[in-house]
Amino acid sequence: MSSGLGDFFKGFYEGFKSFGQSVSKVVNLILLGVVYFVGMGLTAIFAKAFGKKFLEIKATDSKSTWEKVRIKKEQLENYKRMF
Repeated sequence: MSSGLGDFFKGFYEGFKSFGQSVSKVVNLILLGVVYFVGMGLTAIFAKAFGKKFLEIKATDSKSTWEKVRIKKEQLENYKRMF
């Protein structure tokens, strides 16, 4: 009789474990989807509202997308404690 009861609880445990994993997959998909779309959506709305462009891509007719680096000389004191 004891082994029958043990088998019942083992099957009960495995069933709930499988059910819990299935529910967690659905909940994670929904929650992560909502967080992603709300987070990305709000970021896109605010970026467009304030005219922010994150990649700073300029439409030019040149064949290169390289930007010129303008390096100016600084005083020696400014270089001492850079890091």
